[in-house]
Amino acid sequence: MSSLAPSFDKGGAGAPMVAGTSAISWPAVIAGAFVAAGVSLILLALGSGLGFASVSPWRGHGVSAGTFTVMTAIWLLIIQWVSAGMGGYVAGRLRSRWLGTHVHEVFFRDTAHGLVTWAVGSVLTVALLASSLSALAGEAAPAVKSRFNADYTVDRLLRPSADAVATGAAAGANPSAGVHDEAVRIVANAVMQGAVPDVDRSYLAFLVAEEAGVPPAEAQRRVDDFITAFNADEAQAKSAADAARKGAAEASLYLALSLLMGAFIASVAAALGGRERDAHG
Repeated sequence: MSSLAPSFDKGGAGAPMVAGTSAISWPAVIAGAFVAAGVSLILLALGSGLGFASVSPWRGHGVSAGTFTVMTAIWLLIIQWVSAGMGGYVAGRLRSRWLGTHVHEVFFRDTAHGLVTWAVGSVLTVALLASSLSALAGEAAPAVKSRFNADYTVDRLLRPSADAVATGAAAGANPSAGVHDEAVRIVANAVMQGAVPDVDRSYLAFLVAEEAGVPPAEAQRRVDDFITAFNADEAQAKSAADAARKGAAEASLYLALSLLMGAFIASVAAALGGRERDAHG
């Protein structure tokens, strides 16, 4: 007998079903997913523009970081609410009509269509944004450098005193290449290790006194100023990294909440769309 012949459930009370026919309408799901992805991209672009416009580098202007985070969370919820709702409703209205199917089964299939539409739409949105985000990350990576330039820092350490420069006594008195390179390596090691060992600190002061022609006290002051600035830079970098970690954690929670909301809204919207589909034939 052909696989397309009608069959009945064993209880005898069910309506005839067609064997081998899928309960999901993929054309409707794909159409709804593209609608959800398109609406998400539009709202993301709009939100990015509004968000950047509300942030200012000047003190007292724009919104605070906390307000910006709350605005971002609210906007993510709005994006998921609108895009998932539209995508789910479109999938529900465009799906095939299931004749002779129990109303509870129809409701389940409609909500499943909405959930699958939301999932496919989310994947499409991520895929469309992945290349742009990768390009932005690639462009931003070279800009993330230490505030300390080793060559410039050493040049300042080995610079002759102000009096020598004023009297012209420092003319032609450049430090030897070997000493300069050694001092650069000491500074670079401090940047890499995140600290300046005492032995390097003392030796660097000795090099500064010898090459710059300044008293030991002045050489030690230069090295101390360098270490103070270095420690301040390290503290600021750690504070920025900790703030970025907290921001990323909060953003992940908000994103998970918005996605969960989107899945629910898409399921409900698909059920509504399916009911309208059956009501209007």
